[in-house]
Amino acid sequence: MATENQTPPLMITVLGATATGKTKLATRVAAELQGEIISADSRQVYRGMNLGTGKDYEDYSVDGKQIPFHLIDIAEAGTEYNVFEFQCDFLRVFEDIVQRKKLPVMCGGSGMYLEAVLQGYLLDDVPRNQKLRNELDKKSLQELVVLLETYREVHNTTDSNDRDRAIRAIEIAKYRQDNNSEDVVFPPIRHSVFGINMERNELRQRITERLSHRLNHGMIDEVKELLGKGLTADQLSYYGLEYRHITDYITGETSYNEMFKQLNAAIHQYAKRQITWFRRMEKKGITIIWIDGSLSVDDRLSVVINATKDYL
Repeated sequence: MATENQTPPLMITVLGATATGKTKLATRVAAELQGEIISADSRQVYRGMNLGTGKDYEDYSVDGKQIPFHLIDIAEAGTEYNVFEFQCDFLRVFEDIVQRKKLPVMCGGSGMYLEAVLQGYLLDDVPRNQKLRNELDKKSLQELVVLLETYREVHNTTDSNDRDRAIRAIEIAKYRQDNNSEDVVFPPIRHSVFGINMERNELRQRITERLSHRLNHGMIDEVKELLGKGLTADQLSYYGLEYRHITDYITGETSYNEMFKQLNAAIHQYAKRQITWFRRMEKKGITIIWIDGSLSVDDRLSVVINATKDYL
C-alpha cells in the first residue's frame, strides 16, 4: 500500500454488461501488463455454479499462459455472499497483488460490487433483524423500493428487482442509520476504468446466442446437480436469472420453450439494468473510458494500453 509520500497503486477496471467480452479484454490487459484479475461478479464467487454465472475459465489463458484470477469459486453454493464480504476479500487480494508488484485488474459487471470499490464504500457486517424483516415482508416490492430510496446514504438503492435483496438493503440502511455507522476508508488507489459499449441489437443477439449455447452444453445438468446436492428450489431462485428459470423448468413449473423465452428476456433486462447502473456511476463522478464493442480484442487492448501508458 502507498504511504503518505508514495504514489498510490494503479488499478485498471474493465466493466460492461453481460456478454460484452469484458473478461477476454481484462485478461489480455493483465497478460500485457504483468497483472492479475480480481473478479467483481456477485455470482461467480460460488463453487459449482459455472455455466449459469458465465465462468469462462478458458478466457483466463493467453497464448497458453494462465493468468491468475481471484474471488472466483470462494463460497459454497447455497450460502449468501454479500458486498461486505466482497469488499473485505477485495482488500486482502488487492494488497497481496500490489505487494508482489503486480497490476490489479478488476473485471466484472456487478454494479454494486464495482461501485463499492471505485467509490471506496465499505459496508458493515450487518446482523439480521428478524422483527424488521417480518414487517417488511408484508410490503410489496414497489413499497420496498420506495422505502429503500428514503435512505439517502445506502449505496445499493437499485437492488430493487428482487424482494429478498431489497429487504436486505433496507436492513443494512436502517442499521447504519440507527448506529451512526461510518464507512471504513479504502486505501488510496489510482483508478483507470474502461467500459465496453456494445450496440443494443448486437448485444441482444450475443446474449441469445450465448444462452442457447450454454443450455445445449450442460447448464440444465448443472442446475440438476446443484439440486441433487441438496440445494432447494428457493435457494437456487435466490441467485436469479438462469438458476431461477431453469429450476422452474426442472421442477415442472414451466415448459422448455417458455423457460427459454422468459430467461432470455430476463437476461436482456438485466443487461439494461447494468448499463443504467454504469451511467449512474458516471454521474457520481466515476470516469469511464468507453470502448467500442465492435472493435476486435486487439484493438480494444490498444485503447487500454494507450490510455494508461503514462500512468504505469
